[in-house]
Amino acid sequence: MDRHRSHNANSSYQNRQSAHRRQRYDGGGNHTENKHFRPNHHHPYQSQPTPEQNPVSSRSLSTRREQYERDFPVYKQPVEIGCFSLDSERRFFNDSRQMRYYVEPDRNPSFDLRDGYKDRYIKRDESVKEKIDHILRWILANRSKLSSKVTTSSSCALDVDFVTWRGHLTKLLTTPYEAREGWLLAVTRFRGTLYISEVETEAARRDRENRTERHEEMMYGGYKFEQYTCADNVHSLPDPGGVVNTNEAFCTVVQTRLADHRLLFSGEVDCRDKDPNAPAPPSCYVELKTSAEICTPKQRSNFHRFKLLKWWAQSFLPGVPRVVAGFRDHDGVVVAVETFPISKISHLIKNEHNCWKPTVCMNFCCDFLSFVKRITTEDNPSVVYLFSYEPHRDVTYSIHRDSQYSFLPHWYVEEMTSTQDSHHQH
Repeated sequence: MDRHRSHNANSSYQNRQSAHRRQRYDGGGNHTENKHFRPNHHHPYQSQPTPEQNPVSSRSLSTRREQYERDFPVYKQPVEIGCFSLDSERRFFNDSRQMRYYVEPDRNPSFDLRDGYKDRYIKRDESVKEKIDHILRWILANRSKLSSKVTTSSSCALDVDFVTWRGHLTKLLTTPYEAREGWLLAVTRFRGTLYISEVETEAARRDRENRTERHEEMMYGGYKFEQYTCADNVHSLPDPGGVVNTNEAFCTVVQTRLADHRLLFSGEVDCRDKDPNAPAPPSCYVELKTSAEICTPKQRSNFHRFKLLKWWAQSFLPGVPRVVAGFRDHDGVVVAVETFPISKISHLIKNEHNCWKPTVCMNFCCDFLSFVKRITTEDNPSVVYLFSYEPHRDVTYSIHRDSQYSFLPHWYVEEMTSTQDSHHQH
């Protein structure tokens, strides 16, 4: 669940990309060899701009799907460059102490996802906004892995263009198909790197504060499924009688490149394959999900069109190869377990009418990052460019100085500035 750089591209990733290219639903999309894509920025209710209009000067970014139906962009095999753990009190540790190991259940188990909800549940306080602080702590603890080789004062302090949570990128990938929820992403340029941190929308805050008991119970059920299928070490078994504490987390930190955007992001990982011969991270990681039992063709279609989109986007980004799903009945009991290899999901959906397309997701994300690079020009930790999306609208932005939206903490800015300055003096 999502509680929220190598240049020798691995052949499996190249194969996956070519599979995506083969799976393209050719709709007369704009085929281009140029990796530095430039979208036609226009409002969805306006006519297409004429060639004389200059899209580069536009203040908005289109979210119309048809604009992003072109070849799948280059996406390098993600490489894990580190990890960190958050304990039962949400304290940061620069290690893998919270890693758990996947224990394969029966195909037809009987896991009661409501067990322990009333008496063995410690829930993270979602009103506390951590922003990207945990990633920043990881960066400070691992600067040696990230320092730029260039030593001019104008260079990046980090060797990356973007730093963010995987969950924020997942939202970008799904935006062309998101008809219900908008988002706000705050962006700050500091020492040449763009930091992206989500801002909770008013609608999301209202939803969070007004969740029904059934909704809360279903959220708990996702964590409970993890407890049934994860062990604390290679040789132990799951302990479903224990406490579910949603403060605890193990997070991977990966580096990769999308077209010409160098990305560093972190995401929570549920567990890893316990086989000693399993591939290195992130290829040994397993994502765990729960979903309602599928009983009708309409339910199957909705599962393919909405749920699989989010599952694919979330795991494709960090290179997690499979999702294990527990399907629950109306009483909240998991009655079937199925594995979905991420590389096969595009094949699963290809016969679905008017379904989502991986290439649209990735091209939109790529163009959004280009848009952000172009707009976010002032290198200043107290300036925030706030990008906003509302369903069926363009992405727009506003600029804020010394505002409530500032999110890079003083401890990070001071440490990065002092180390970079001393670095230049040598």
